[in-house]
This record gives sequence, C-alpha cells and structure tokens, in this order.
Amino acid sequence: MQLAVSLGGLGLALVVLLGHLAAERARHRRQLARIPTRIVVNGIRGKSSVTRLTAGALREDPRRVVVAKTTGTAARFIYPGGREMPIRRRRGAVNVIEQVGVVQRAVHAGADTLVVECMAVQPELQQVNQEQLIDARIVVITNVREDHLEEMGPTLDDVARSLSRSMPSRGVVITAERDRLHILREEAARRRCRLIAVNPATVSDAEMAPFPWITFKENVAVALAVARLCGVDRATALAGMYCARPDPGVLRVDACAHQGRRFTAVNLFAANDPASTLMNVDLLRQRRLIGQRVAVVINCRPDRVERNGQMGAIIPQLNPHRIFLIGSPTRSALHQVPHGWRDRVVDLEGGHRTGTHLRDAVVEAIAPGDTGTSLIMIGNIHGPGEELLTALQQVTVAATAASPVDELSATLEALYRADTAVLPGAHRAVMPAGRRGPVHR
Repeated sequence: MQLAVSLGGLGLALVVLLGHLAAERARHRRQLARIPTRIVVNGIRGKSSVTRLTAGALREDPRRVVVAKTTGTAARFIYPGGREMPIRRRRGAVNVIEQVGVVQRAVHAGADTLVVECMAVQPELQQVNQEQLIDARIVVITNVREDHLEEMGPTLDDVARSLSRSMPSRGVVITAERDRLHILREEAARRRCRLIAVNPATVSDAEMAPFPWITFKENVAVALAVARLCGVDRATALAGMYCARPDPGVLRVDACAHQGRRFTAVNLFAANDPASTLMNVDLLRQRRLIGQRVAVVINCRPDRVERNGQMGAIIPQLNPHRIFLIGSPTRSALHQVPHGWRDRVVDLEGGHRTGTHLRDAVVEAIAPGDTGTSLIMIGNIHGPGEELLTALQQVTVAATAASPVDELSATLEALYRADTAVLPGAHRAVMPAGRRGPVHR
C-alpha cells in the first residue's frame, strides 16, 4: 500500500513537472514569435566580431529595432541604441539555457531583430541552441578552425560537420570558410538549406579604411551578406558597422613605454589557434601595424598542452628575436620550438609570478632605446596572459586600433624624449594611458 502511494506521488510529481516544462516551452515559442528576424552566429573564430558587425549593419536601418548578444571574451547584451550590459553568470557557469532569458530581454526591449552568438561547443547543444532556443532562419558559420577538437573533432572535417548541426532546416547559412566549403555544402543540402559562400575580395580596401578598430574582410563580407538578405543596402550596412563597438577581446595594437623601452603590445590571445594567429600577424604586417622586429609571448595552460605545442611550432613563421614562455607547463611549448630558435627562449614559468613581474621581465629583455619591437602575445588569455595584459595597460601611452607602426614609433619617440628631458638619464615608465590621449589614424 505504502509503495503504491509513493509511486502514485512520484507519478503525480512527474506529470506536474512535464506540464510545467511544456508550458515553459510554449511560452518561449510565443516569445520567439514576437521577434520575426532571428540570426545565429556560429563558427570557430570571429563570432563576436561578426555578431557586432551584423547588429551594427541592421541597426542602421531605421525600420528595425535590433538587439544582440555576444559570448566572447566578455559576454554582452547589446540594446537597440547600442548600450551594452555585461551578462552575469552564477559562479561563472556557462549554460545555453541562458538564451531563454536573452529572448525575454529582447522582447522587453521591443526588438524585432535578434542577433545571437552561439555559445555551445558540444555539437548536440549547438543543435539545441538553433532548433529549440533561437530557431533562426539565418545562421552564420564564420569558419572552420582547429579548436575544441575534444568536443567537435578529432579532425577538421569533423569540426565542419559538428558546426553544421546549427544549420537551419530550409533556411539560409552564410560562411566565409573556403577549405571545407564542400563539407558545409553537403551538410546544407542534407537540410535543404541554402548556402551562401562570401568572397572577402568583394570588400575593398577603401571600405575597410574607415573602421576605427581592426577587423577582417571575411567578417565584413559575412555581415554584408546578412544585411543584404534582410533588405539593408550596402552603404547603410557599412555605415552601421563603422559605428559598432568592438568586442573587448578584439585584436589590439597598443603603444607602451616602460623602463626606458618603447614597444607595441599586440593582443592576439583571442586568435587561439595556429592558422588564425598567423592570419592575424599577416594582416598586421600588410597594414603596417607591426614592424619586422617582433618578440613573442606564449601563454601556456595545463589543460591545453597540445595547443601550447602548436604555438611553439609556428615560431619560425613569426621570426621573433625573443620568445617568452609564461603559464605552465612551458615545456609543452618549448619542446615544439625548433632547436635553432631555442637560444632565444626566456622561460618565465611559475604561478608565483604576478602580471607586474611578468611585464617587467619581458620588458627588461627588450633593448633600451629600441622603438621598433612589437610584442605579440599568443596562446590562451586565461591566467598569466590576462594578468600580463592588465600590467601592460598600466604602461600603455597610446591606445590604438589602426595606426601604422611608424606612426606609433614616432609617438613613442616623442614621448620618450619629453620624459628624458624632464629626468635626464632616467629609465622610467611613461605615464599610464589615462594621462595621455589616444592615437588615431
């Protein structure tokens, strides 16, 4: 009798729970219906930037009320006017269910257009994000790169197929991917999904010039394709992109001065894979944002041993005069640095080193009076990488996004001379960025 009562109570509780879940799902579907244009941005690199560019392009259309949500270096909810609010998470946990709350906030903001960065890594959750949580008719797959291989790999072909699980059935997918475009086409055909492959060459240098921050033609081409699908002309879309704020993790080149050394600090941590890292460096060199004389910092993580080694292996292509290894285990990167380059390595492994200690040790190895060095930081940002960035910000004298390295060098040289004129012979840090204005091209 007691067993029957217990089972009956359990059954009733299960029925109530299922009823509640069904009601919540129906409520979420009604909320989605109030936002007719919904766009999901997926891929490996550039998701946050493409989300911001797309939202900016669509926001310029006066007929639309656009909100966006990014999940990159710092998750943000972006309101129709461009105002941003950080997304707070309990104990820092990331859960795709937070997209339900994003949809609710978008409805409350009166949005008719929602641009959302996919926050899922597991292929199954990418599919849930698309089919159950957002149900977008337009999905972007920025590219296929070598990352999250444990969840989406082990091969790049597998990564392409994993990302394809976010494709909308009978919808449209837009991509800048080239190497594995054939796989994306196959997966799109299976879902009766129209695939648009953009060509970055269709974006001119003149169209890129007004951007006040560093971005790629691939990202702009993707955002333009989305805008065109949504009925926004090219000129209007570009005007909106130029006004869009960059992501906190965007590629940066900052002029720094410390201990009598003048150099540029290049935050490439967001690239986070060999191919993207090299592509970023090539872009910076093409635009003369860095010079030929470079030093490299590789931040190592104990849970990314293979990635640490991959970063060590690309050292010859970066051609640095000095290589700094931080984080741990640094040997995982060192073992992949070719033997002919190991005499340039400075090993700064150790959790006891603060960001200030790391900065001072790195700067000490840059020759006094050498204005042309670009300090390129690669690997993963977490831990010592983030601490080093914070310490470098304290000695940044010209925060920039698009000033050629010769302009930065001239600025640094002028600042250095002004400082040494006040204190002859002294090697000291120039005032932090807050005491001096930014340099713009």
